[in-house]
Amino acid sequence: MGDRAYRSKNGLIIMERKVVVAADRSNRVVNDLEISQSKFELFVKNEADTAQLAALFSNFLKNGDVIFLDGVLASGKTFFVRKVVESLGTEDEISSPTYAIANFYSCTLNDVLHVDAYRLKDGQDFHNLGLEAEVEGSISLIEWGSRVKDAFDDFLKVVIKLVPKKLNEREIIITAHGTRAADLLNHLKMQYKTE
Repeated sequence: MGDRAYRSKNGLIIMERKVVVAADRSNRVVNDLEISQSKFELFVKNEADTAQLAALFSNFLKNGDVIFLDGVLASGKTFFVRKVVESLGTEDEISSPTYAIANFYSCTLNDVLHVDAYRLKDGQDFHNLGLEAEVEGSISLIEWGSRVKDAFDDFLKVVIKLVPKKLNEREIIITAHGTRAADLLNHLKMQYKTE
């Protein structure tokens, strides 16, 4: 399987795993990125480590990038979004769009679309919101993104998991789905190896 664990200079424990997915039994064509996708696992000790990871993410994001954030309630999805947006430079107040479904933030270089897809059933519900132009013209951070994954061809998925018996620690699992997402993940890995 090819697992590898190491500690970055900033003290974060990093687990890198090459996952080989079994061949798809349906008649659909499976591309190379689906067959062999890279998985990057990090264990963060506290909010400061999470904020550091979010700031690192912001270095590589550009308009059209889509990041899904998944995890149980109170795992830190909105906190992660807040720290990415703050790192991109904004004066806007950052909050969860639970009831509004979407918030927009003006940032120094790129604007951010922040979506909470919890109340959306699927990708069609997302398309019904009419946000396609905003997705193309901004960085999209979508909480509960797996609910609407069929609306996107290329996205980076960030899963935030609680660590049992460790209140502030989180396991963060990042996977790439698509060419641009694979590039983002590779940049992130290279940056962590040098820190």
